[in-house]
Amino acid sequence: MSSDQRIPTPLRTFRLPPAVDGNDADITLGRALVAAWQSDGIFQISATAAQQAATERALAASRAFCGRPLEEKAAHVSDLTYSGYVASGEEETAGERDGSEIFTVCPDIPADDPRVIERWPCHGPAPWPSPAYARAMKDYLAAVGEIGHRLLRLTALGLGLRDTDRFTRLTEDGWHHMRVLRFPPAAATSERGIGAHTDYGLLVIAAQDDVGGLYVRPPVPGEERGRNWLPGESMAGRYEHAEPWTYVAPIPAVFTVFPGDIMQFMTGGALLSTPHKVRLADRERYTLAYFHEPAFNAVARPLTDAGTDDFIHYGTHFTNMFMRCYPNRVTTARIEAEGRLKILDRLREGAPA
Repeated sequence: MSSDQRIPTPLRTFRLPPAVDGNDADITLGRALVAAWQSDGIFQISATAAQQAATERALAASRAFCGRPLEEKAAHVSDLTYSGYVASGEEETAGERDGSEIFTVCPDIPADDPRVIERWPCHGPAPWPSPAYARAMKDYLAAVGEIGHRLLRLTALGLGLRDTDRFTRLTEDGWHHMRVLRFPPAAATSERGIGAHTDYGLLVIAAQDDVGGLYVRPPVPGEERGRNWLPGESMAGRYEHAEPWTYVAPIPAVFTVFPGDIMQFMTGGALLSTPHKVRLADRERYTLAYFHEPAFNAVARPLTDAGTDDFIHYGTHFTNMFMRCYPNRVTTARIEAEGRLKILDRLREGAPA
């Protein structure tokens, strides 16, 4: 049966404790979260009333912005940061244009910050459409960021790590960011939603409206999964038309959570980065995809790093991924023209061991 027939598969849904202290209940929950990722590639977290209210405000702000004229939306682009508007068709997956319309929200760093003055790539003020839009998105980022912190502590417990903060030390002052997406109705475009891919970061927390269109690929025994952080092993487009794919039915007041490429790298494949794609529906669809990430200058290493020098410098990884995704964007042109990649070389040399 084709996944496009949208037969929902029940996903495991968990309720997070207010704090993660490492007690027996936390360990049991952490193991259950890890087991759900290993079997399904995804699980759901119940939202509190306050979290759901922040979600609704962010979705409402996105709807209002997307309803503005194209020329007005297109004015909200920065040449310093990858924050800002992305028009439908500007983004590609495996060489095919995606129909998603996006506002990317990266860390909003003032122009007088030393990192901006020193020309760190991707650093600068966010080109907010309005103060109200900025407030809605920042409130949402704060709400899901706190969820991400607890989830990473639970993940460490679930993997049996003695160091509960193995992940959260990386994400102190993290480069947390978000893609605020609108998908047009299928009848309004010849383009698809988003092609099959994995996400480049550590942890993905997403919320969707009531329309639906997200599919994820669960771990498949014996299936080769590329190391997407390496130039020659992109997961873009892989298994696009090969079953199994799980339709993620929209359910009120939940967040969907799955691992990204850095989690796969750090765990040696014990937790695989989850491939996902979006199919257009008969109505427009709005989603919020949040990425809980290491700090820009953090270095991610395998949990069992004995005998290997492998590492991912997050700032280099993020910059390379966005330059590859947006080769024609004004931000990419400025990074290249001003030699800002040399700043990354210096940051890697001085990054924490």
